[in-house]
Amino acid sequence: MGALIGLGFGLGLLLIWSAFFLPRPERRTPRGQGRLQQLLARAGLAGVSPTSVFLLCLALGVVAFVTVQAVSRTAPIAIAFASMAAYAPVVAIRHRAAQRQREFAEVWPDAVDNLASAVRAGLSLPDALAALGTSGPEALRDAFDQFALDYQVTGRFGDSLDRLKATLADPVGDRVVEGLRIAREVGGGELGRLLRNLSGYLRDEARTRSELESHQAWSINGARLAVAAPWVVLLLMTFQSGSVQAYSSPAGVVVLAVGGGLCVVAYRLMMRIGRLPVERRILS
Repeated sequence: MGALIGLGFGLGLLLIWSAFFLPRPERRTPRGQGRLQQLLARAGLAGVSPTSVFLLCLALGVVAFVTVQAVSRTAPIAIAFASMAAYAPVVAIRHRAAQRQREFAEVWPDAVDNLASAVRAGLSLPDALAALGTSGPEALRDAFDQFALDYQVTGRFGDSLDRLKATLADPVGDRVVEGLRIAREVGGGELGRLLRNLSGYLRDEARTRSELESHQAWSINGARLAVAAPWVVLLLMTFQSGSVQAYSSPAGVVVLAVGGGLCVVAYRLMMRIGRLPVERRILS
């Protein structure tokens, strides 16, 4: 009897010691990812590595430099256009991420309506979410197909929701998922009302944001046109090598550098003035 008491006491001390002194495994969350990796996730390109994007940017920059240098024989101009070409993939990824977020914002109300109908028909919450992989909006089906497969394999609803959030990488999706998580944990008969209220709120928000973006489009297009115009003229001038040789001098390099800096500052300022508030992800 005394041996059992001593063994239990020693085991308790060992557990207390391990709780305070053993190293804990790091938990990888989206917050710990790099900015480029988060951008790729928002664009639906989570399978693409940042290294691949960097190599693509480098390759485009080299090709642009060689091409413009061969045509203009002016290294500063070639460097300027190579910098633009190298940054082009990042711009394309940002555009894809913004387009994907707008598309999700438009279809989330329908997805929540389908979810509410499935719950009202008697399906459990995991089964209702899995059903969105076949009956939900087209833009969201792949993500919910992955959720259905993951839940079928693991049986862990909370972990499957976490992976669904990572797949969607969408602020609206975060709110929907966290609302469902709370409804699942708390229980009760208010899930249908919660989903109907959420659907109405998301639909009103999407309509308001769409109206604001339509009014904002003129300032964005004007800023892009104002920034692109001088560089298009300069690109056309490179076909006449004699007219751009002045940019090989120190004064020409200064003109290019100052012009490029002013274009960047003016464009960022115009975009900051005209942009809408960006919704941030929650609990990610």
